[in-house]
Amino acid sequence: MKYILITISVSLLIYIVYRTYSFINLTEGLGKKIENGAIILDVRTSKEYATGHIENSINISLGEIRERYIELDSSKTYITTCSHGLRSIKVKNLLKELGFKNVYNGGAWSDLEKNLKKE
Repeated sequence: MKYILITISVSLLIYIVYRTYSFINLTEGLGKKIENGAIILDVRTSKEYATGHIENSINISLGEIRERYIELDSSKTYITTCSHGLRSIKVKNLLKELGFKNVYNGGAWSDLEKNLKKE
């Protein structure tokens, strides 16, 4: 029982730190990157994207990115986003492995949209 409580506590702490880190990163600089031409890459499924998305974002799902990354220009800046921020981290890391230099995780699309409207 003790180990279960420790595991839950550590997991909760990691989640809180991640959300705080994500929020700080979202408020510092992504809006400027978008003003300078960064492209928002929404990596949710097309059905999720159809329910709501950031205007002018591009939709290539995590499941399609390995085949469709060639549609992207590796010299441009991309900000990945999804529903909670986990898939966008995976796509950010994958694109970096594929030679993309300027890729940033924007976290959850709804959070990113709110922060962009504040700026």
